[in-house]
Amino acid sequence: MSMRTFSSYLFFIFIFTHVSLTADYPVSGKNGMVVSAHRLASEVGISILKKGGNAVDAAVGVGFALAVVYPYAGNIGGGGFMILHHSDGTNTSVDFRETAPEFAHPEMYLNENGEYLPSLSREGIISIGIPGSVAGLHYAHQKYGKLSFEEVILPAIALARNGFELEFYQAELLNSFYDEFCKYESSKKIFTNNGSKYKNGDLLVQKDLASTLELIKINGPEGFYRGETADKIVTMSHKLGGIITHGDLENYSVIERKVLKGSFNDYEIIGMPPPSSGGIAVIQSLNIFENFDFAKQQWGSSNYIHYLSEIFKRIFADRSKHIGDPEYYQVPVDVLISKEYSKIIFNEISDTAASAETIYPGDFNQIESHETTHYSVIDSEGNAVSVTTTINSAYGSKIVCEGAGFLFNNEMDDFSSKPGEPNQFGLIGSEANKIEPRKRMLSSMSPTIVLKNDQPILILGAPGGSTIITSVIQVLINVLHFGMDIKQAVDVPRIHHQWRPDRLDYENFGLSDDVISNLIKRKHIIGNKRIVGRVQAIFVDQEQNVYFGASDKRGFGSAIGY
Repeated sequence: MSMRTFSSYLFFIFIFTHVSLTADYPVSGKNGMVVSAHRLASEVGISILKKGGNAVDAAVGVGFALAVVYPYAGNIGGGGFMILHHSDGTNTSVDFRETAPEFAHPEMYLNENGEYLPSLSREGIISIGIPGSVAGLHYAHQKYGKLSFEEVILPAIALARNGFELEFYQAELLNSFYDEFCKYESSKKIFTNNGSKYKNGDLLVQKDLASTLELIKINGPEGFYRGETADKIVTMSHKLGGIITHGDLENYSVIERKVLKGSFNDYEIIGMPPPSSGGIAVIQSLNIFENFDFAKQQWGSSNYIHYLSEIFKRIFADRSKHIGDPEYYQVPVDVLISKEYSKIIFNEISDTAASAETIYPGDFNQIESHETTHYSVIDSEGNAVSVTTTINSAYGSKIVCEGAGFLFNNEMDDFSSKPGEPNQFGLIGSEANKIEPRKRMLSSMSPTIVLKNDQPILILGAPGGSTIITSVIQVLINVLHFGMDIKQAVDVPRIHHQWRPDRLDYENFGLSDDVISNLIKRKHIIGNKRIVGRVQAIFVDQEQNVYFGASDKRGFGSAIGY
């Protein structure tokens, strides 16, 4: 067994030990709640709320803090999506997804015979998309925040400059990628302990990152997309044979988009529009599910699992063909999230047999990206923010920008490098998501806010590549249909199916032998035991005016309320 395999083995042993010891009750608060993937980041968010900041101030502070304390997925070298519900009843979304460089092209990851070379889109310098996180967080703050930008970014700067103690799981995660970090001197300098491996309690100091954040504090996005930091990005790219230019950075822009809206029984679903596929997939799934009538005691039954997996297959089939960057491809959003289309899908689902080979993306003429991080925030006035960001794989490209201290993403793998070929998450793409200059790659990120009587009742999202969508959907159903409290809804076992490969994956203790036997009789192919997403969620008890937060037991995050 290799050292990396052994480290990973120890890490997952720790996960399952941690899972079994996690408290069974959600965290409560009357004035605000922050739920994120790291305790220190959640503490930053709560401190900002206590200073009089609103949910957007707190979310921006959490975002920059995660770039320091959660390099596994927190970032300023990647991008993401933000859903906002304002206390005046308005909703909006901020798209700060990464974009393809100007010199990117559809054949850039193919060899001379037209064969797809997946390592090129997943590893190294040409796997990098133009980062959007700095621009997006700053945009949201400037338009919707209350405190000064300096006040919300200073905690992240302090954490980077002074360092913080690594917990066991963080040390093990860093060590499991030791060999990859050692390939690049800039990465080795930060993410190995002077060439050795980290231990529980070691201090992780990131002075270069602190300096970069300081430039952002002083100059805003100009401190990242122009000047000293931009020079370091372009120099690093060219040094390693990349294609990023100053023009790519200078031309990056944030897009504020109209949110998607759906309904599920008495609830209004607020989701992210394309280039995220999450909003469409969540609304489409709930539309289909609405046609079934499951009693509470049927949760986890073979019947329930059968129908849920059949829904998942169909939404991923549609995702593969019909969703991409709306600036480059006309996405049939209205059809995909319509109740009429979902009724057609519902009528195609067999009661007795699984299907996959016979499932195809919808023909609309008949009826008319693994590692992300999520955080959820709500303040005392009812402003709510749901944010999912990513650098794609764990630690992104594994390349730290020399002198700037942040990890580059490897987000170009989320494009369809060759239509029909799966990416690292097994997701199939089409012409809608082909590589084009300045285009935004398709995403599974699914930040979601649910309203009841025009007020927030759920704020949630998850990391996990393709499992983001299925994790969010199952938590929504657990709360809105089966009436679980938010901690139960987040922690109970989940399943995952994404159409291709035709395989029903599930979590440890998620399917009993009887259920598996019944599913096999229905011709389901039982897949692997795996962890399915890590949800960060808030539930609002509107009658008692209390916030309840839950950080998924599958991870090591923290829900903090006050």
